[in-house]
Amino acid sequence: MSSKKCSGCGIVLQSENMLQEGYVLNLEDDLCQRCFRMKNYGEYQVVTKSNEEYLEIIKSVGKTKDLVLYVTDLLNIEKDLLELRKLLSNKMILVLNKRDVLPRSIKDEKLIAYFENMNINFEEIIVVSVEKNHNIDYLMNRIKMNQTTKNVYVVGHTNAGKSTLINKLIKNYSDNTQELTMSPLPSTTLNTVNIVLNDYLTLIDTPGLVDTKSIVNYVDKDMLKKISPKKEIKPRTYQLRRNQSIIIENLVRIDYKEGEKNSFTLYISNDLKTKRFINPNHSDLKYLSKTVYDMKYGEDIVINGLGFIKVVNSGVVDIYLDKNVESFIRKSLI
Repeated sequence: MSSKKCSGCGIVLQSENMLQEGYVLNLEDDLCQRCFRMKNYGEYQVVTKSNEEYLEIIKSVGKTKDLVLYVTDLLNIEKDLLELRKLLSNKMILVLNKRDVLPRSIKDEKLIAYFENMNINFEEIIVVSVEKNHNIDYLMNRIKMNQTTKNVYVVGHTNAGKSTLINKLIKNYSDNTQELTMSPLPSTTLNTVNIVLNDYLTLIDTPGLVDTKSIVNYVDKDMLKKISPKKEIKPRTYQLRRNQSIIIENLVRIDYKEGEKNSFTLYISNDLKTKRFINPNHSDLKYLSKTVYDMKYGEDIVINGLGFIKVVNSGVVDIYLDKNVESFIRKSLI
């Protein structure tokens, strides 16, 4: 049995069963057929893996003393950053990724202060944009400063941009021609993948923890592409009075039920269509699951995997959403 792994996703290669993960025509190939088709033809194939498998990999990282990069997507920050931190006692740098999708007017310092106020133990918090090469040199410098061995693990949830970040580090700082597979789908990386940057640094990509409550798991491929921002978001602000509504595509309905005139600013992909209703009797999307939020001053409504809505003042808001998708309230990020 082959022990060679796919250089794109980390799965062990096999040539016996084309319906199973890791299939190759020739065991000398470096990429499994799934990665090959994603890279060359943009054909995305969903693979369902359990978080139990991923957690075992994460726990094994915790048994090392190696530095860990925890990568998170600034538009879709996990509800509880503590979960992975609890599993790992390693030195850890929090990497706030995809800076380029948030408006340029937002200062990096403000974003960093927001996470510092959470009082979670990170060696450092660094804002980066792989797309714009923003702070990548600084991140590399801080990796060198905090390394405990030559191995540095990269962890995070699916779609946080771990593989994209690693590919940028390979391009900027290594002669290695290896490239990790990237796609907008969850579970692209299936096992650990070692990338030797130089004699002093080996990055180890880990599978992303699958957030089963994210909207990306419940939309088709065309909608998934629309949900994923490709450039800087242009926030959309609506002034709503009581019993007025906002609808985002066929995904989310937001009803403002009680309170004075209020401001709702949407931080979502520019490709998503939105509309405002002033007629309280319309029934669009009311078949979806309803959650009622009693908003306090300066809070966000987060739609897992989609983005967030900044609500300025207090008031009661009804959210209609697929029953499998999570929404939650947090202190305003911006």
